[in-house]
Amino acid sequence: MHMISRTFAFLVNFFAVVAGATLVWLMISVITSVLLRNAGLQPFAWLFTSAEYGLLYMTMLGAPWLVREKGHVHIELVTAALPNKARRIVSRIVAILCVLVCVILAWKGLELFLKNIERGDFDTRAYYYPRWMLTITFPVSFGLMAIEFSHFVFGKDLMHSGEAGIHE
Repeated sequence: MHMISRTFAFLVNFFAVVAGATLVWLMISVITSVLLRNAGLQPFAWLFTSAEYGLLYMTMLGAPWLVREKGHVHIELVTAALPNKARRIVSRIVAILCVLVCVILAWKGLELFLKNIERGDFDTRAYYYPRWMLTITFPVSFGLMAIEFSHFVFGKDLMHSGEAGIHE
């Protein structure tokens, strides 16, 4: 079980690093496009398209790590006002709902991914890009997020700290 846990942690961390590298690529591609336009040149078509794809990959691959680190956006105004026992119950219920939503989205994402493979769909902008290479991120990311949210359901740690406001 320990090996599975370590492999899972490595996978989530690896995807977070890929998301971070993608953010750097987005910065480079936007700056390059602007510089080329300002120089009176036409930016490469693949530059813009890769930035669009990068937004999807960055968002989907970085999301499970954000859940683990409690970096996702949530408001603790209500949970901060609750007594400790009630806060624990509400936090676990919210985590269960998050797991359910992620499982549903992973399932629908898997259906979409399989449909893209079956039909041989391509995204045709600057170049032909197999659509399944985009939609594979849905079942993977939402599946990993469901597992991460389940840690808040079954583990000692809660999603909500019970403190309202910004804490960094």
